[in-house]
Amino acid sequence: MQKIHPMLWFNTQAEEAAEFYTSLFPDSRITDVARFGDGSPGTAGTVMTVSFELAGQQLTALNGGPEFNFTEAISLYVDCADQAEVDRLWERLTDGGEPGQCGWLKDRFGVSWQVIPSALGELMGDPDPERAGRVVQAMLQMTKIDVEGLRHAWAGDEPVA
Repeated sequence: MQKIHPMLWFNTQAEEAAEFYTSLFPDSRITDVARFGDGSPGTAGTVMTVSFELAGQQLTALNGGPEFNFTEAISLYVDCADQAEVDRLWERLTDGGEPGQCGWLKDRFGVSWQVIPSALGELMGDPDPERAGRVVQAMLQMTKIDVEGLRHAWAGDEPVA
């Protein structure tokens, strides 16, 4: 059992968000839905919390009301195997949301994500500081991370147009 898991505070969209997120990743599912009862702060019968797993990671979504909003101070980092996974997740998560810089985005619920290919860490970790530096500079110019563009920067050549 996972000892620590994130709690995401939504106004009223906890169940919608959990359903959306679990549709994005294999090994994901909603595990429990708890509803407000009589005398609770929410309307009796409406969703209070949704427990769910994303790629085996346990999270909980709470319908806590409008008092708090998400910020970029915390994000969900997705280690993507390849460009196809980056592209698929980027398209789905930015639908109704907004792209940011360097692989960051906000989804339609306001949750910040980092959609990052494994190749970025590998290329930035090159022991040659010139190659690693070129990769960092290329990444800083990107919104969605482009693996081919990173590889061209690493090699020191221009991509073929």
